[in-house]
Amino acid sequence: MIQKSRKTKETDIHLKLSLYGSGKAQIQSDIGFFNHMLESLTKHSLMDLELVCKGDTFVDGHHSIEDCGILLGEALREAIYPAQGIERFGNASVVMDESCVECDIDVSNRAFLVFETNAYKMPFKGKVGELDVELVEEFFRALCFNANLSVHIVLKRGKNLHHIIEAMFKAFAVALRRATTLNPRIHIPSTKGVL
Repeated sequence: MIQKSRKTKETDIHLKLSLYGSGKAQIQSDIGFFNHMLESLTKHSLMDLELVCKGDTFVDGHHSIEDCGILLGEALREAIYPAQGIERFGNASVVMDESCVECDIDVSNRAFLVFETNAYKMPFKGKVGELDVELVEEFFRALCFNANLSVHIVLKRGKNLHHIIEAMFKAFAVALRRATTLNPRIHIPSTKGVL
């Protein structure tokens, strides 16, 4: 169990993470739809995650969502590296009604994010509940760059923003679960001999 905290003038966040859990979540961020997305991420990755975030949501959700991504990324980095005995690569396409999102992950110890949402040339803007849609990319960028993961999230099709965002979180979760699957035949998953 990894425990981490982050306190700034804008947020106060505490989390507990077990990478190899059973999908149990206790999430409190004061942003209802974001809570729902973190619960979905936890459920489908089979991590156990407790997260409490008190942030300046009277301003907007940006600081809370980005800082949650930073702290979750730091916890994942601590849980994963040095990467040994895992598959390393994970991929998932998740369908939610008319929407389909693909996520590919390389547990590379190098940070990168490709976030493509130009299916149907539809602007990826607006709100779902209290969540500003543009903050979804900010969350994944903060997570990936603090976890040292190379991640591609690509919207293949979709129109309903709730469906699209939920498919993103679920696709990331399943791809991460697959990438971190233990494999006794793999020692170091790199020709370099270290990750």
